Amino acid sequence: MKKLFWILVTLGLMQFASAQAGIPKISIGMDQAHSQGDVSSSLQIMALLTVLSLAPALMILTTAFTRIVIILSFVRTAIGTQSIPPNQVIIGLSLFLTFFVMGPTWEKVNTQAVQPYFEKKIDQKVAIERATIPVREFMLKNTYEKDLKLFLNIRHEKPKTKKDVSLTTLVPAFVISELKTAFIVGFYIFIPFLIIDLIVASGLMSMGMMMLPPSMVSLPAKLLVFVLADGWGTLVSAILAGYR
Repeated sequence: MKKLFWILVTLGLMQFASAQAGIPKISIGMDQAHSQGDVSSSLQIMALLTVLSLAPALMILTTAFTRIVIILSFVRTAIGTQSIPPNQVIIGLSLFLTFFVMGPTWEKVNTQAVQPYFEKKIDQKVAIERATIPVREFMLKNTYEKDLKLFLNIRHEKPKTKKDVSLTTLVPAFVISELKTAFIVGFYIFIPFLIIDLIVASGLMSMGMMMLPPSMVSLPAKLLVFVLADGWGTLVSAILAGYR
């Protein structure tokens, strides 16, 4: 009863203090527009919120994140540690490697589009057009021509140059190319660890140790080989060297 009494007293004091301090209240509502500028501003805010809601998808599909996170996941599976490194570490490392790879591209976007727009030298339409140019160049450099031709043939598009390719065609071609490259790298990652598993399994069978799981012996061996070969450094260097 005493605890309940003090809880009620504390809540009452908090309500009294908030009433005396005049804490501001935030409200969202709809009102009648008084000019065309109000309507334009409202539509711009709605468009901005829509873009922000699509930001995770844009981050995944138009950057190096897809390839990097898949390769790191392949490494974890090949070694045999299903939860080490944890998903948070894999995603965090993939994000920062993505920032490292996309740094020059985003710097061009900031210089050519974002800063001039904030300084009111260009309008929103021109800023969007300028911002897409570096991103388009990055995706074109890392997209296989075969994948790009696939989507161009499906939509019956015949652009004169690569710069005329629409983003709705370029983005899926880029994603397919990233998935293909990630799976090729994953294949090469699996080969040495598969050989270690086969050697360990054959050794255990020859010694008659049928009841001992091969993974208990092969896991330390794979970790030792990975560490001695400087696996993380070699892997990250190979990932970064794969982008032009």
